[in-house]
Amino acid sequence: MFHLIAVGRMKDRVERDLFERYATRLSPRIKLTELAEGRGAPNEIKRREGAAILSALPDRAIVVAMDEGGQTYDSISFSQAVERWVETPRPLCFVIGGAEGLDGPVIQRADHTLSFGRMTWPHMLVRGMLAEQLYRARAISAGHPYHRAGRP
Repeated sequence: MFHLIAVGRMKDRVERDLFERYATRLSPRIKLTELAEGRGAPNEIKRREGAAILSALPDRAIVVAMDEGGQTYDSISFSQAVERWVETPRPLCFVIGGAEGLDGPVIQRADHTLSFGRMTWPHMLVRGMLAEQLYRARAISAGHPYHRAGRP
């Protein structure tokens, strides 16, 4: 099972629909844990949210932190990375911080960091993008025609 721990609750139906469109197709399934957004000064918000993320991680999880400074992949190499992670006996857990980003201890705990590019994306939108990319990665691994590579 994939795990996604994310700060904030999806209130917007469009964002939730985008996430669910791919999450429901994904195998193994993805378990979403939404954490409350922190309050206070930006550093305090990051600290509180980071502590909540760390306490919500499954035991022994492989942690992939969504971070703007993380590694970028093309679809094929991301699929290969996901397959390596899934093949381990450890749970695979992705984490998405809130508007202030991830606290340092969360990045330090992460086994891998992942970026969807150098642009800043709304953290609620990243959930749907991640679910779609995981679905695409699994489709590539299964030889399913969802991914169309080699366009001119």
